[in-house]
Amino acid sequence: MLVRLSDTNSIANHFIAELRDISCQNDRMRFRNNLERLGEVMAYEISKQLSYEEHHIQTPLGTSKTELLKNHPVIVTIMRAGLPFYNGFVNFFDKSDSGFIGAYRVEGKDEVEISTDYLAVGDLTNKVLLLVDPMLATGKSLVNTLQKLMKFGEPSSIHLVSAIAAPEGINYINENFDRTHTIWTGTVDEKLDENSYIVPGLGDAGDLSFGPKL
Repeated sequence: MLVRLSDTNSIANHFIAELRDISCQNDRMRFRNNLERLGEVMAYEISKQLSYEEHHIQTPLGTSKTELLKNHPVIVTIMRAGLPFYNGFVNFFDKSDSGFIGAYRVEGKDEVEISTDYLAVGDLTNKVLLLVDPMLATGKSLVNTLQKLMKFGEPSSIHLVSAIAAPEGINYINENFDRTHTIWTGTVDEKLDENSYIVPGLGDAGDLSFGPKL
């Protein structure tokens, strides 16, 4: 299942527009803030699809009945580019556990190869898993990450969340990850270029957030 925020006009359009705009990208704080705000919007949208149960809240004047989350999701992100986007999710799912993956492209290869050297995550058994990464390009890093995460238990549901996605990455995930999952994205762009970067995309989210890598 694929859910695109851009299918319905909302304030998220403004955040994505500024993330793309080269006239705004020289302001790293603004870039990180826009990723975080987009993460908050997407967290809210995903929250509508989660399970709730009835609770009674004691107020100073009586009792209020409401529906609260049955289980808070586990939020996992890929460092370093995913950190500002991840912050938006933990702002809303503030009782959630978190996990972190260190993943990067291996340069100098004819094809994009993904290496994961760091993984810190708790038990995922019967948990709602949100794997958040701002750019869904080839999809290889997400599939690689998902395969490693499944060793920590079988989640009850899996949500893969990006700010911008390429059709090639969406297809790769659907063809190479056999568990039921939902892909959420701000928008789907045209294609990948010869270097496997999203076009029109926005550039390198990690560099724009934190500076060029050495």
